[in-house]
Amino acid sequence: MEQLTGELPPGDPVALFERAGSLDSTGRSDLAVPLRAAAGRAGRRRRAGLSVGGGRYGASMANFALTLVHGPRWDPDRPIREQQAWAEHAAFMDGLVADGTIILGGPLSSGDRTLHAVEAADERAVRARLAADPWAAAGLLRVGSLEPWALWLDSRADPRP
Repeated sequence: MEQLTGELPPGDPVALFERAGSLDSTGRSDLAVPLRAAAGRAGRRRRAGLSVGGGRYGASMANFALTLVHGPRWDPDRPIREQQAWAEHAAFMDGLVADGTIILGGPLSSGDRTLHAVEAADERAVRARLAADPWAAAGLLRVGSLEPWALWLDSRADPRP
């Protein structure tokens, strides 16, 4: 991957994003996170893809459907933004969006669970990232479900020319 991305200009967002995917796939998420964040700042929000049968299919990272549900320490008498450590949790989730891990997401119906489209090397990488959420450590939030998701339909514009 280094040889391929080395053909692109220094700081190229596609190169940064693809290097991050390569590092994630080898268990080096600690190095991948800052590269994905730099790719996002440089304008890369989606992964590279290829056209097959008229559709775009991703080249390096997998997508997952993730639901998060309230944990045992969730206080049902308090709104979401008044739960313990809301600011820290919100900053953590904003970071997942900024580095490209969360593609989109938000609360479902009554708000007792959220659905997120997530991009990562594998399920293990998703769970490892979520374990760092302050709400996970505090018992306020836990993974409800996590399963591979083939995103064949996507109306977002591809940033590549």
